Amino acid sequence: MEFLPLFFRVDASRALVFGDGPAAHRKVEVLNKAGCQIDWVAGNVNNLPEHLAHPEKVRCLAEAEDQHWEAADLVVAANADAVLDAQIASRAKQARIPVNVVNQADLSSFVFPSIIDRSPILAAVSSSGELPVLTRLLRNRLESSIPHAFGRMAVIAKQYRAQVKQRISNINSRRRFWERHLEGHFAELVFSGKEQEAMRLLEDSIERDESDRLEPGEVYLVGAGPGDPDLLTFKALRLIRQADVVLYDRLVAPEIMNLVRQDAEKVNVGKERSRHTMPQQSINELLVHYARKGHRVLRLKGGDPFIFGRGGEEIETLAEQKIAFQVVPGITAASGCSTYSGIPLTHRDYAQSVRFITGHLKDDSHNLPWNELVHTHQTLVFYMGLSALDTICQQLIKHGMSPDMPAALISKGTTAEQKVLVGNVANLYQKYSQSDLRAPTIIIVGEVVRLHEKLNWREQDER
Repeated sequence: MEFLPLFFRVDASRALVFGDGPAAHRKVEVLNKAGCQIDWVAGNVNNLPEHLAHPEKVRCLAEAEDQHWEAADLVVAANADAVLDAQIASRAKQARIPVNVVNQADLSSFVFPSIIDRSPILAAVSSSGELPVLTRLLRNRLESSIPHAFGRMAVIAKQYRAQVKQRISNINSRRRFWERHLEGHFAELVFSGKEQEAMRLLEDSIERDESDRLEPGEVYLVGAGPGDPDLLTFKALRLIRQADVVLYDRLVAPEIMNLVRQDAEKVNVGKERSRHTMPQQSINELLVHYARKGHRVLRLKGGDPFIFGRGGEEIETLAEQKIAFQVVPGITAASGCSTYSGIPLTHRDYAQSVRFITGHLKDDSHNLPWNELVHTHQTLVFYMGLSALDTICQQLIKHGMSPDMPAALISKGTTAEQKVLVGNVANLYQKYSQSDLRAPTIIIVGEVVRLHEKLNWREQDER
């Protein structure tokens, strides 16, 4: 992170702005809207923008003198003259004054973000000064998804904050109260311009609410998918952001963990081969423990909870203990990794069925029904089978599979680090031994692997 996003109060500050072009005008407008005092050094000192929020706070100058520099709390260089702007930046840095050089992030100590203004709610988007077009595109998306009355809703809700806190002392109950109203009918009334009706609704809810008592907790078993955060479902994202406690696996991508609330308690219960951070029974007991404390507990799993994710074992315990739960499916590794590597699991010309197989059984054995697995027009997908790759290939050949049957390894599928290794069941292990592929990895065996080169839209192969 090259620039740290911060929100500063500037209504008691003074900015020294250089330049008379469109960029300088935009900076003056945004600083003036925030109430900043501005000394504006421009070629045309009478050329003020027409719609300034506080025109009395702008002083136009023919040139900047020492007293103007001494009074400045921040500097903006927008002359569109690289040499002149660099000189201004140098002087500002020597004086330890924060400086922004328009379109020159390398010379700047701060940058102006693109702002979505729903005062008092503000959202700021930045590309660290590198790609303003991308910043504007993202801002447009946010603008279209945030109602214009969002700020009014915040203002109204703030009026009742102390009353709600006095009435509902439990912090989790209080959070749920606000979530229920800020995402419910109260919000819709505000957005529709019916503010008086919205306030009456909120007042009635405060009087009736019994949230001071401990509400029962709930557990969310959520599939985080194979890695790419864009593959999360909308429901998964909503529950991720609501959770008070998160029990997560090692396969959950860091980008997805970043979506969790900062104040949520996070517990790593991940497992690796021969090294379990926490036994499964202990995980089951933790889910019950946190739920009985009234928490919304997120059990976040890589892939899908019900496909080799032990989700069934966990909800058995929850059901026995009468703990409420929801299960949100995720894109399983087989589907995500095969799609991102251009290997369709089924294809009319190659495979009419697919089997998902664990390569690591509960008793650490590999006693699979090999005869059933060797079948024409069938795709095999092995989860957690990297350590048993040699055995898997040997057993398939031993039970009648052609040594030339195409096979592939997909490592860290759907992520930026995805790698695909293609061979056949006779040579795949040897190719893997000479590669740098690492878990998590899935194995795909079948004629459909032949389509990889043709359909590999991500072009991240390792041969």
